[in-house]
Amino acid sequence: MSETEFLGLAESTLTTIEAALDRLNDEDVLDVECKRSGNVLEIEFIDNGSKIIVNSQAPMQELWVAAKSGGFHYKRVGEQWINTRDGSELFAALSLLAGAQGGAEVTL
Repeated sequence: MSETEFLGLAESTLTTIEAALDRLNDEDVLDVECKRSGNVLEIEFIDNGSKIIVNSQAPMQELWVAAKSGGFHYKRVGEQWINTRDGSELFAALSLLAGAQGGAEVTL
């Protein structure tokens, strides 16, 4: 995949994550605030101040996630972002991470 293709996919993915979390906030499922700065999405859980950071790493062609439970790297495989260590899918993993840090059941 070219760098341009990667950057487009990464941007689209970050936008999708942000929109999903904003929707959950609007629906009072999570008390969360998202902030974007370029290729970095910062997700702050208002109740406890914890954060999840999602950012793209163009040189590696990966999305990286930093959460209370650890750091994770996701590489594009077919139509999904797959964890380079355990094979989990990005949106499923983020749902679990956000649910754990936000104290609610979350599906992204």
